[in-house]
Amino acid sequence: MKTIPVHGQGSTRSCTILVVDEDEAMRAVLVEALQEKGCQVVESHDGKGALDTLQTVVPQVIVTDLKIPDGGYPYLRLLKASAPQSAIVVMTAHGDSHSKVKALECGAKGYFEKPLHLSDLKGWIAQVCLVNPCGNIL
Repeated sequence: MKTIPVHGQGSTRSCTILVVDEDEAMRAVLVEALQEKGCQVVESHDGKGALDTLQTVVPQVIVTDLKIPDGGYPYLRLLKASAPQSAIVVMTAHGDSHSKVKALECGAKGYFEKPLHLSDLKGWIAQVCLVNPCGNIL
């Protein structure tokens, strides 16, 4: 079994977040920003890895790029089916109104276009974590 890196372990009141992005630098920025706020962060670089992670981790929030290996709209549907209790937020550099509507139809609860403003994303996650109590990341 593959070891899943969980950053920020040990906090009992933190929100667990799965970050999925093939861009290692973007993933590192997100992991660091969320970990600084006390979140437990699990990461994956592709859709298959994210779905595999959901077999052992139940995140409150899944932050995922749409255009990743093994990604796309079918991937979003599988994410939602595999983790129906998790709030999914999509981030993409290839966004338009059609892709936003399609992502929301596939189970996403939030949608952000890149370049991403971390404060907007953290605010969105904080709202979700208040609804699903797991700490305050603001």
